[in-house]
Amino acid sequence: MTQQREAQQAPPAQPPRRRIGGGAIAALVGLAFLATFIIQNRQDVKLDFLWWSFTWPLWIYTIVCALFGAMVWFGVGVMRRRRRRKERRENRRD
Repeated sequence: MTQQREAQQAPPAQPPRRRIGGGAIAALVGLAFLATFIIQNRQDVKLDFLWWSFTWPLWIYTIVCALFGAMVWFGVGVMRRRRRRKERRENRRD
C-alpha cells in the first residue's frame, strides 16, 4: 500500500531554472572588453574641444564616452518603443 501511495503522489515541483539572456551576455562581454581596454590604456591624453583644452587619463575618457554611448543607445530605444506604441494605438482605432 505504501508503494501505491508513493506512486500516486506527484514528484516535488522544481523551481523554474533561470537562464541568462542574450542581451545580458552581450553586456557582460562588452564590459569585459571595456575593462581590458581601460587597464591597458592608462596614459594621459590631451583633449581639445571647441575652446576648452584639458588633460585626462585615457581610462576616464573611455568611461565617459562609453556612458555617453550607453545613454544615446538607451534614448534611441525609448524613442523607438514610444513610436511603436503610438502606431499600435493608431492601428487599434482603425
